[in-house]
Amino acid sequence: MGQRTYGQEYGFQTRAVHTGNDVDGESGAIKRPITMANSYELPYDPTDMNWSSAAGNLYTRNGGSNQKYLQEKLASLEGGEDCIVLSSGVAALSGLFFALLESGDHVIFSSITYIAVYRLLNELFNKKFHVETTIVDVSDLEAIKAAVRPNTKLIHIETPGNPTLAISDIQEIAKIAHENGALLSVDNTFASPYNQRPIELGADFTIESLTKYINGHGDAMGGAIIGKKEFLDSIRSQSQINLGGTISPFNAWLIMRGAVTLPLRMRQHNENAQKVAEWLEKQPCVSFVSYPGLKSHKGHEIAKKQMLAGFGGVLSFGLKADHDTHNRFVSKLKVVTSAVSLGHDESLIVFIGENDERQYLYPEEFHHGFFRFSVGIEDAEDIIHDLEQALQSVNLL
Repeated sequence: MGQRTYGQEYGFQTRAVHTGNDVDGESGAIKRPITMANSYELPYDPTDMNWSSAAGNLYTRNGGSNQKYLQEKLASLEGGEDCIVLSSGVAALSGLFFALLESGDHVIFSSITYIAVYRLLNELFNKKFHVETTIVDVSDLEAIKAAVRPNTKLIHIETPGNPTLAISDIQEIAKIAHENGALLSVDNTFASPYNQRPIELGADFTIESLTKYINGHGDAMGGAIIGKKEFLDSIRSQSQINLGGTISPFNAWLIMRGAVTLPLRMRQHNENAQKVAEWLEKQPCVSFVSYPGLKSHKGHEIAKKQMLAGFGGVLSFGLKADHDTHNRFVSKLKVVTSAVSLGHDESLIVFIGENDERQYLYPEEFHHGFFRFSVGIEDAEDIIHDLEQALQSVNLL
């Protein structure tokens, strides 16, 4: 059977199921198998081959079958020309920055962003490679405009932002970037392509930690860069083949499997998080709730404009309590698990204390310690009851 293609004329859920999959030519299996090989057969005369090429199957560091199937699916779901899948979300972020940036370039990046971005751009790239960086509240368009320099090469944002759920206007920031000859990259991990597709809003690159919602089961790591082929060819050569941040065939296969149910899972994450956020907002012992689906959220109207299907499964909240009471509350939870990461089928919570090194970048209400809560796909009533009984156990309700 020939390769079946599923273009944009098909719906998101149909493409999530079918794109990248086909009948296996050798066995007739209707799911592509895991190809656990690190090397592939060479042609009769290999002497003219480019050993650093990603064309065809040569060596798994250059690209393997399972990786290519997953890349096809993600490019379709994100609305991009091409996709590179790497070993983790951080490999995707560092791979993008490494391939794009040179000494003397300037980068504007969000004050609310993943810790690895803060490390890479605030510390490593400027100290090791002399890349100039400026931290900006990217929810403020005028602040972005004021930060632009003649050598600004890239604006990097994350929306919703980790861990405060700050919202940035992708479409307007893309205009600022392009008017000034810069590129825009958007970390879309908190939203997933089901809820938000930055490339369709004008971004040049979308980055996803596949470890999170796209895999969805907490059992594999991966990262992806989606964008135009002209850029991704260079990024693939530098950051995959020559730096070696390649995803394993098994992880690519697991994430491919997980992505099939992304639309179904995200609908439940969206619905549950909205219910939980609304419940928390009504509790007198809760000092604040930050969730883009709440009308009280500063970025609610922008989120409504650019988040197509819902507001995601992550929220942040604080308690009117001391440091130890926050920890005792977590210890009383039965359904919700205390763990890092997000986007799993199960609900996960992490307490971020007052001594977080980036506290100065967060809004004031976050300065006294808070929770980042990844709401899972359990019954919403059970999640809420678990929160309620834990609050009662520490005498806050």
